[in-house]
Amino acid sequence: MAEDQYLYAVARIRTKELSLLSASFFEQLLSAPDYESCIRLLKEKGWEGGKADWEEMLSEQRRRTWELMKELLGDVSVFDVFLYANDYSNLKAAVKTCRHRTEPENIYIEQGTVPVGTIRAAVMENRFEDLPEKMREPAREAQRVLLQTGDGQLCDVILDRAALDAVYLAGKNSGNEFLKLYAELTVACADIKTAVRAARMGKGRDFLERSLAPCDSLNVKALADAVLEGEEAVKNCLKSSEYYEGAEALSESLSAFERWCDNLMIRRIRPQLHNAFGLGPLAAYILARESEIKSVRIVLSGKKNHLPEQSIRERVRETYV
Repeated sequence: MAEDQYLYAVARIRTKELSLLSASFFEQLLSAPDYESCIRLLKEKGWEGGKADWEEMLSEQRRRTWELMKELLGDVSVFDVFLYANDYSNLKAAVKTCRHRTEPENIYIEQGTVPVGTIRAAVMENRFEDLPEKMREPAREAQRVLLQTGDGQLCDVILDRAALDAVYLAGKNSGNEFLKLYAELTVACADIKTAVRAARMGKGRDFLERSLAPCDSLNVKALADAVLEGEEAVKNCLKSSEYYEGAEALSESLSAFERWCDNLMIRRIRPQLHNAFGLGPLAAYILARESEIKSVRIVLSGKKNHLPEQSIRERVRETYV
């Protein structure tokens, strides 16, 4: 689809942006006295379900986003970069289910590039050739590690790294600057979070080489060297990168840094509000929806568990509009 062929799709997205949850609406949610009041406010905004389980409500909102994209574009494979994380999350769930021979409810994510049934069958029946080529070896290795050693953490590391590599490669090969930016920020922020956790747990170089995914905006070797020196060295390493502002957030807490990462993404995509051409505005809308879903989950979880308002407020992400 040529750039000018997105004009209609972008025009439709502009109308949809009007229904995105604003900062003032999140103020209403945060000020609401209880969980039930939050649910009522969300229902007034057209968010259905959630009385017993808010995940049902959030899943419905995510489904609506992808249905809209299919309506506008027909083929949404151009946005596969956003869905690879779901594929590998489903693969992780299938591998662990295979080991424990039990399958809890709601462990799979509906939106992905590979049907959940395909992933489950490939793992359960050792038919890894049914998976996309890039998933076959990570799936095979993760299953072997878990079945032979019972090391769930190493299983997670293998599949998390494979997911990051898939996202990064898809962004690089997309030919679209916005999707490249998304992949770059996703991998870099994931590497930094891994580095901090590894420093706190005293992980060695082998773990870091398996875990940290290369990207252009971060010197992964320098980051790994810093991890071996400790958390303070990781922060100092960040200060010499384009993620230097994240070092201050890390000094507060890891959750503060995760919020900073999500806010950075929103700030970097916000210029798409003024772009009338190309995939950028559509991709930005998808990310804006994911961000508001994450913030709604934070608020509802906090209200359900009777957390102080300030504690919830500190975790809510910036809004796109």
